[in-house]
Amino acid sequence: MTVLLSRVDLETVLDPQACLEALRAGFMASPGPVRPQRVRTDLPGPGTATALIPGLIDGVPAYTVKVNAKFPGATPALRGVVCLHDLRTGELLALLDSATVTAWRTGLAAALGTDALARPDADTVAVIGAGAQADLVVTGLRRLRPIRDLVVTDLDAERAAAFAARHGGRAVPAEAGGTGRGVPPGVAEAAVIVTATWSRTPLLHAGDVGPGTHVTSLGADEPGKAELSADLLWASRTFVDDLDLAVAMGALGNAGLGPDVAAGVISEVLRGAAPGRTEPSEVTVYAPVGLPWQDLALSWAAYRAAESAPRFDFLG
Repeated sequence: MTVLLSRVDLETVLDPQACLEALRAGFMASPGPVRPQRVRTDLPGPGTATALIPGLIDGVPAYTVKVNAKFPGATPALRGVVCLHDLRTGELLALLDSATVTAWRTGLAAALGTDALARPDADTVAVIGAGAQADLVVTGLRRLRPIRDLVVTDLDAERAAAFAARHGGRAVPAEAGGTGRGVPPGVAEAAVIVTATWSRTPLLHAGDVGPGTHVTSLGADEPGKAELSADLLWASRTFVDDLDLAVAMGALGNAGLGPDVAAGVISEVLRGAAPGRTEPSEVTVYAPVGLPWQDLALSWAAYRAAESAPRFDFLG
């Protein structure tokens, strides 16, 4: 029997705290012998197609294959499916809406990385790009640490206002507001800055962030996308989720930088195998690409929750 889980179904069964715990367990798990693969191709017109294989976590008896189509001008911009298979037999256990799985796993995994690298007293957050992934970052962060002040900006002012209203923050115009730093008002002053955009030109440079700031950049997940400048990445203690992918299609390679710029991978920090922030005044960066095992963590949690909820559709 194969369960079908739509966006509405997933938002019904998924719990942010349980998903944070599942993702943390995935970061803690030992890397397996199979390297993650992220295969991407341009399509005729404005879209791209990406496949992430295989999603594997030690101890989870399943694996995932995800296929996405990205069309930045469409709503939603991301469409696709995550296939959840039995690891022993290959049986198709579930088909899940990939846009929802991707937003939840990306946002909540980023919340874990942000919490691990930001100063313990960092309680002011600025968000650039008020989409679903940033929404889940803030949702996750609120479960990991207090947020005293939240500033949100987006090219779509209405979307920024709605985001701010949901999370008890304030929206600011996307244009620089006389700060002299080229960033919207209130952003440069935040202790934590989250960028989640489609930008292909850097939004933040080294001079835009003050000492002790942490920056999480989610937008650089395929060739050509860049939210952070090379000088900011050089000047910061920068962590990624996978060195090879960060150079091939992530923040490092898209800024013309190599693996030597990275201080390490975030899983080592979360496992306590490597230091994260080493002093309060340094700038830290987390710039993930997104890994297949994170799709499995969310898909497995959703599948197990749906098993006990007979309202969901199953294919014979």
